[in-house]
Amino acid sequence: MTIALYAFDTPNGRKISVALEEMGLPYEVHVVDITKGEQNQPEFLKISPNNKIPAIVDPQGPTGAPVSVFESGAILIYLAEKSGRFLPQDPLRRIAALEWLMFQMGGFGPMPGQVHHFIALANETDRRYGLERFMAETRRLYGVMDRRLAEHEYFADELSIADFAILGWAWRHERHKVDLADFPQVRRWYEAMMARPAVARGFAVPLRRPAAG
Repeated sequence: MTIALYAFDTPNGRKISVALEEMGLPYEVHVVDITKGEQNQPEFLKISPNNKIPAIVDPQGPTGAPVSVFESGAILIYLAEKSGRFLPQDPLRRIAALEWLMFQMGGFGPMPGQVHHFIALANETDRRYGLERFMAETRRLYGVMDRRLAEHEYFADELSIADFAILGWAWRHERHKVDLADFPQVRRWYEAMMARPAVARGFAVPLRRPAAG
């Protein structure tokens, strides 16, 4: 049965469209335009009480009844368990996949997200402190990833939901003013990920409504 994906064209939305394509799970997109406040509508809050995208509704949940899931990390774990893919069976690799997923959720997302916020401010005084703080932390996180990938092809050795999670934010490296040439192992991994056909399909899925003509 077809999973309903509620999302917008953001790193967190793209994590899920990429994962669904890689897992080969059927889904349909319901665009939630966060620029128009649609995430605050009562019907969306029923499935995402934190009024954030993405969220999913699976009509065939674990008990056979429909289930909704919010928070992108929880969605990735749910989909990996449903499909039986991209969450390693080997206990040590499974630990690594969950570690790096939480690394993304707790750091490599919130920090570059703050860069996106401060870089858009018009007032130079307001911009300066925030950018210095959060760009430095964002670059530190890229360094952490670069060191990991110097010794591992993927974050958990085998391709996992951790890679999909991190890719959603690495996709915006230009927006948070990071040159991947400074992090060659991240660049190697990023180029390999973006070359995957299912990843390309995940990024090509329309997560915005066409502009009114």
